Amino acid sequence: MNPPDLCPACGASNDCTLADPRTADRACWCYGVSIDPAILEALPAEVRNASCLCPRCAEVETQLQAAQQPFK
Repeated sequence: MNPPDLCPACGASNDCTLADPRTADRACWCYGVSIDPAILEALPAEVRNASCLCPRCAEVETQLQAAQQPFK
């Protein structure tokens, strides 16, 4: 079983706010991005939907960076 705060694909921290009791009342970063379903389907069935991927493995780093840019 993969710990809820680690990415099931690479084992790095997944930065999931829901996995940390101190921040569990905040929405996770993954709520604001679109993850390609093929990435999730590529995970082994036993780890799918068990914990969040990290932004790198979810291939959403560009989306997160764009969301942090101020509007011009």
